[in-house]
Formats: sequence, C-alpha cells, structure tokens
Amino acid sequence: MLRRLIITVAGALALILGGHRLLPELGGFTPVLESVLPWLGVAVPVLLVAALFTRSWQTVVVALLPAAVWAVLFGPTLLHTPPGGPSDLSVATLNVGVTNAASGQAVRALSKGRDLVAAQELTNGGPAAKALNGRFPHHYQISTVGLWSRFPITDARKADIGLDWVRALRVVVRTPKGDLTVYVMHLASARPGKTAQRDETLAYARRLIDRDDSEHLLLLGDLNTATTDRKRANLVPPLLDAQQEAGSGFGFTWPSSFPVTRPDHILYRGMSATGAGVEQAAGSDHLAAVATLRMAGS
Repeated sequence: MLRRLIITVAGALALILGGHRLLPELGGFTPVLESVLPWLGVAVPVLLVAALFTRSWQTVVVALLPAAVWAVLFGPTLLHTPPGGPSDLSVATLNVGVTNAASGQAVRALSKGRDLVAAQELTNGGPAAKALNGRFPHHYQISTVGLWSRFPITDARKADIGLDWVRALRVVVRTPKGDLTVYVMHLASARPGKTAQRDETLAYARRLIDRDDSEHLLLLGDLNTATTDRKRANLVPPLLDAQQEAGSGFGFTWPSSFPVTRPDHILYRGMSATGAGVEQAAGSDHLAAVATLRMAGS
C-alpha cells in the first residue's frame, strides 16, 4: 500500500512539475499553482524518506524522478552567477503597502544609492511619497503609483491597463546615457479561480510594450504574476527579467515574512542587467526588487 502511494504521488508530482504548462487552467487555479511551483520540491525529501522505509530500490528510483525534474527546472536558477560589471543605473521597485505606517522608513532605506525608485500602493501625501520627494529631484506620481528619479523626467502620463482606476504610468527619463522609457504598473490581483482581470491587465501591458518603439525600456512594478506563472510569458519575452538574467536564486518577494513567490518585477529591453536581488522594506508585506543595469552601447 505504501509503495503504491509513493509511486502514485511521485509520478503525479513529476508530471505536474515537468508538464505544468500543458495542464488546463481550471478556472485560474493552475496559474496560481504555478506561482509557487518551486515549493512543490518540498515533497521530494518526504517521498525519499518514505521510499527508503519500503526497502524497495524500484520505489526509491521512482521517488527520485520528481527530484530530477525539479533539478532540471530550477537548478540553473540556484546555480546562476550574476554577471557583474559596470552599470549605468541602479533601480528598485516596491509595493509599499497602503496601510504601512513605516513606508517612509522603507523607501528611505531603499533609495540609498539608487537612480530610480518605483512605488505602488501609495497614498496621496503619505509618508512614502514625502520621503522620496525629499531624496530625489524629479518624480511623477499618479494615483497609487509613482516614479522617483535622479535624472529629469519628461513626457509623463498615465498608462491604460484596463482598470477603472489608474494603476500605471509611463515616463521618459533623460539619463546621461540617453533617454529611457519607464513604465510603472500595479496589475490586478490573481487568486485561485479569480485570474481573469489580472490576465486582462497583462494583455493591456503587452499591447503597450508592443506599441512602444523606445530603444531603452524598463517596466517596474507589482505585476501580480510570478516568474513561473504561465501568463508571464505575455511579457517575457519580448522583455528580459533582471532577476533571471543577473540575480542569484529565486528572488521571492511576497509575503515578506516568508517569501514564497515573486510578483514584483524589473523587466527591460535595450539594456543588460549586471546584478539583481531583493531587499527588506519596513512594514511592507512585500520585499523590494532591485537591480543594476547597463544601457546598450555603454
């Protein structure tokens, strides 16, 4: 009985890990499952211990199958070495948390040495915006999203992502290496059985990117779309992911107390990432996503 259970569970786990993109969406459940896909590997050591108790080498081999699939999928992420090298920009994005009384403290720590800081879930005149206004000479905030910059900002306007309220913006930042188009977005939330609106905002975001012919482009924000979520393929490609290209490890950002997934992203084109990671943010239920980038041709 135990052998059959181990073989069944190990086989199902290997199939889910290796073939998750072939599974039906099941009303939005599967994309949410994909958001925590690396954590399915936690079951592997449990299966192996149970298999050893059966004293059946065939059962042990079957129990090793999901371990092999997991290693193929996520081993390169864990073993990846950041490229390093010189950079032109240091950027960060953080969902500060609309009820976070310590948001000012969070962004003050985050802004040290940064050229660009994007924030979501801002309140008008709240502590985060006040703290960032005092640290950067240029900024643009609309509704609950904003961007703060060491460099001049031009052509600032809201961006339509299909919501009834504004949660996205587009600006052009005039850096010493040339103009950089920056989008800051906070896409709709995704929950089991409730991903339709998030998927719609993703489609709007993709259309904005496709229509934008800027040579250097950066997308920052809480996209409510994990790295392993099938729907993120709407944006990567055509954009690149700083954490995947230049980070070490998964770079989970939510929840901050015990991060299990990464809804916060730094995506780009026309540049190369030299480093990426996460940083603590006081009071927020998100960690901040950070990265350094080099503009093409520099």
